[in-house]
Amino acid sequence: MPTTAPRTPSTPAIPATPSVPGALHPPSPQLTPRARLSALGVIATSMLMIVLDGSIVTVAMPAVQDDLGFTPAGLSWVVNAYLIAFGSLLLLAGRLGDLVGRKPVFLSGIGLFTAASLVAGAAGSPAVLIAARFAQGVGSAMSAAVALGILVTLFTEPAERARAIAVFSFTGAAGASIGQVLGGVLTDALSWHWIFFINLPIGLAVLLVAVRVLPADRGRGLAAGADVAGALLVTAGLMLGISTVVGVETYGWSSARTLGLGALALALLAGFVLRQATARTPLMPLRVLRSRNVSGANVVQMLMVAALFSFQVIVALHLQKVLGYGAAATGLAMLPAAVVIGAVSLGLSARLVARFGERIVLLTGIGLLVAALGLLARVPVRAEYVTDLLPVMLLASGFGLALPALTSLGMSGAGEDDAGLASGLFNTTQQIGMALGVAVLSTLAAGRTEALTAAGRPAEALTGGYRLAFTVGAALLVAAFAVAFLVLRRKPADAQGPGDPQGP
Repeated sequence: MPTTAPRTPSTPAIPATPSVPGALHPPSPQLTPRARLSALGVIATSMLMIVLDGSIVTVAMPAVQDDLGFTPAGLSWVVNAYLIAFGSLLLLAGRLGDLVGRKPVFLSGIGLFTAASLVAGAAGSPAVLIAARFAQGVGSAMSAAVALGILVTLFTEPAERARAIAVFSFTGAAGASIGQVLGGVLTDALSWHWIFFINLPIGLAVLLVAVRVLPADRGRGLAAGADVAGALLVTAGLMLGISTVVGVETYGWSSARTLGLGALALALLAGFVLRQATARTPLMPLRVLRSRNVSGANVVQMLMVAALFSFQVIVALHLQKVLGYGAAATGLAMLPAAVVIGAVSLGLSARLVARFGERIVLLTGIGLLVAALGLLARVPVRAEYVTDLLPVMLLASGFGLALPALTSLGMSGAGEDDAGLASGLFNTTQQIGMALGVAVLSTLAAGRTEALTAAGRPAEALTGGYRLAFTVGAALLVAAFAVAFLVLRRKPADAQGPGDPQGP
């Protein structure tokens, strides 16, 4: 993953109760500042574990295939089973957090993820590993869907919230980069089983601390939004849609399977939207989308995440398959990106947001990312790391600017009763963007490589495919920049209520 005058971030006040719109919600009076920082540490660590798990698995895939006897098509389900469960359940899990309490949903999710990691690490057959990965996805969805909701209700003062979101955003980037290094080291030094066993001590520590430091919340009760029909429609639609997208690389865009299942998924999601407009207690009240900043931020995120698949995955493929790097060396080569992202997101982004506002910071970050992928679109076959790739790693600092600003905007319409839903929605668009990035960019790269392979020079053919993916990724980022520029608003949030259709 720069308004004209100094001002505070565009983050709205949290309503005290639904009946008093615009009233300030006190900043978690039941928790001391130290306790709130401990809660932030728990949330950030849980997200680090989840993101770490996603990137650590990709490096160990060849070893998993050799040991368990996966077919090439079956191996993709080690990733797809997790992605389908995670992406399709986020919205439902976020709403459940608002209804039954975000803390119990978070704890249940971490517990399930940790137990499933134990099963995955001990798996002796493809079927057991795929089932465990699906269960990991369910647990991840439960905890990730409410994490941001907990965070925005703990940190309500704008500058404080901006710093907390910067920490949260950094853990995502750090987890992705650390996972590539750690996956190679654990697989080479021990075995692939340890890429899952490493989650056990982290998950247990998060559970023990979270029970003590996270604020208790009862939620509004299932009667306030137990829309069973809506839950079935959105879960089935998202699960079918993401499954269709991740299968594109195997079946193609024009296959009967892709077109048929894609049409059915769209019909289910359209039925969900109609249901939410008419249901007495909707699962996702459509008022959440009336804020231009919330709706726009989710669209920008989908485009940005789809584009950055080309950076996070295809750069690693180029390093290994064209330049001959090993797994651990690939992770180390990409480590400067994690360092600059961390330095910017933790040390700079919150101050820039406070000075210029989320919109300007987001646009600046996206601009840097466009430059990074633009350089990669011209990467030579025999690239030199210092001259051709290190500048790209440094320009990845744009992610450290863009993601915290985008996260703040995506949660800017979240009131106390809808924070879990807004968190689930923001994470859902992230997963949809990731699935689209995998399907579109990997398919385009593979097609271009196959067309160039006829010339008999595999390195040139691979590089040509990767260049096309980088070019399309840069175009997606330009589209994200346009949406951010045209849709997102400069106006300070505290001038409007969170339900204002003009957005914060």
